[in-house]
Amino acid sequence: MAPADACQTRRVFISHVDSGLEKLLRTRLPLPEEMGDVSFDPPSGNWSAQLSRITVNLFLYDIQRSNQPSAPTTRSLDGGPAQRRRPQPMMQLGYLVSAWAGSPRDEHQLLGDVVSIMAGVEAIPDDLLPDELSSTVRLGLGDSDNKVREIWAASGGSLKASFSLMVTVAADTFDWELTPPSVERISGMASRMDDGPNA
Repeated sequence: MAPADACQTRRVFISHVDSGLEKLLRTRLPLPEEMGDVSFDPPSGNWSAQLSRITVNLFLYDIQRSNQPSAPTTRSLDGGPAQRRRPQPMMQLGYLVSAWAGSPRDEHQLLGDVVSIMAGVEAIPDDLLPDELSSTVRLGLGDSDNKVREIWAASGGSLKASFSLMVTVAADTFDWELTPPSVERISGMASRMDDGPNA
């Protein structure tokens, strides 16, 4: 891959967050693929009517700019030239998390397990995130607000036990660029006024 191509960035940070959240749930619950699903679909009535297995749903309902500052990042691919990125804007993603397991008792048990996991994890471990994501993915439980009720009303279903998961991550706004060589020596470019031939 040419250095210029290596600096190009695909704008897929939300997909990387989705992948990390799914791997976190599957490893910590645990929820193997043969046992249940992790879905990011809107939890509409038509969608829920098609469910046949236990499912944890994480619906991305809100995207906002975060006030958290971001630091510039650097990297070197396979021993190649050093690259850097300008500080990326930090974003806050709001996920509506719900559990689907057939009966309210089973759903509450599953949702409780998910809450316990998310409440105890400050950031998704790096080994669960794609290598292309150069940002920490921080997690926090959101406050209950009217948005949650509005989502359930708009979905055509009845109000369901759920919680908001707030995710803070850097956006892929600025591409990687080659890091200029460091300045190792500065040579004098001018002489003193009294160093002339007639001094």
